[in-house]
Parts: sequence; C-alpha cells; structure tokens
Amino acid sequence: MKNWLFLLAAIAFEVVATSSLKSSEGFTKVVPSIVVVIGYCAAFYLLSLTLKSIPVGVAYALWSGLGIVSISLVAWLFYGQKIDVWGMVGMGLIMSGVIVLNLLSKTNAH
Repeated sequence: MKNWLFLLAAIAFEVVATSSLKSSEGFTKVVPSIVVVIGYCAAFYLLSLTLKSIPVGVAYALWSGLGIVSISLVAWLFYGQKIDVWGMVGMGLIMSGVIVLNLLSKTNAH
C-alpha cells in the first residue's frame, strides 16, 4: 500500500513541476524554476521507490495517464487553456485504460 501512496505522491510532484514550467517562463523566473527542479527530483525519486513492488509498465502507465489528465485540468483551471470535446474524449480513453489496467489486468502487483 505504501508504494501506491509513493506513486500518487510522485504523480502529484510531477504535476506541480510541469505546471510550474509555464510560470518559469523558460527558467527566467527563479521561484517557479526552483519548484520545477525540486518537483521533478521528488517525483522521480518517489517513482523509483514504487518500482520495488509495482511493475515499471504499470507504474509508468498510471504516471503518464493520471499526469496527462491532471495537467490538463490544471492548465484549464489556472491558465485558461480550453479542452475541446475530442480532448475530453481522449482523456476519457486514457482514464479508461488506467482503470482497466488496475482493475482487470493480471499484470498489476496488488
């Protein structure tokens, strides 16, 4: 269970870091740039801890799927970026894949 929490924390740090990339304005603003570096370091460290018990393919599928959807929501909420219907359909398919992988696949180590 602890490794799943590490994975969720890794995703959260990655989302914060990626979201801060826009605010860093090409690493010309110090505080957002520091958030990017610390966020990615924390994210990759936590991801490495999850790989002790979660298969790398499963961890990365969750990381990327939940990360894409989360980043899109952050961009919509904080940066006013619009998501069209096809974008929502695509993200729905990504989330469906994550759900199938976790609930139905025997690949996952529970």
